[in-house]
Amino acid sequence: MNSIQDKRARILAAGTQVMLRKGYNGTGVQEITQGAGVPKGSFYHYFESKEDFAIQALHYYYLPRLERFARALDSSEGSPRERVLRFYRDLVGYFANQEEPTHQCFIGSLCHEKAEESQPIGYAASAILQRSTDVLAGCLQQAQAAGELSAEQDPCALAAFIGAAWEGALLRMKIDRQIEPLRVFITQLERLLH
Repeated sequence: MNSIQDKRARILAAGTQVMLRKGYNGTGVQEITQGAGVPKGSFYHYFESKEDFAIQALHYYYLPRLERFARALDSSEGSPRERVLRFYRDLVGYFANQEEPTHQCFIGSLCHEKAEESQPIGYAASAILQRSTDVLAGCLQQAQAAGELSAEQDPCALAAFIGAAWEGALLRMKIDRQIEPLRVFITQLERLLH
């Protein structure tokens, strides 16, 4: 990585962490650049605006997660149904091992603050969520072809429903400060994919 890419990556890493904690409106450019250890002017060398930064931060934060999701669901270990369930069970296990289960949903908090007034942020978030849905739908199509999922099911609609249910379960976990909403999600997902 050259120094330009390194500086941009440092700004993205520092700024994403600040936005995760404080939200879009609570995050200032100076706080981002201080966290990255770069002059304030550097921010505008790499990003047109705070809105542009937020869009790039979404991609920075979620693309590695989408790649891990795709690898997990494309794995040769287990049937398509087993891969979906294992992925979500592993996530529940991750949160269950926390002393107090917490989750910062970058897309959720950013969209809550800005999606209505910033069409570019809304489009970026929607594209990321759609990629996640597409990955899951692909695995559900494999499950259907393998006879693990009813031919009457629409894998794309089911994937969108599962994604929305997961986001809702994460929100409830955050509000309730307990893992139970994720356990309910897994139980229902197992029934749904019987």
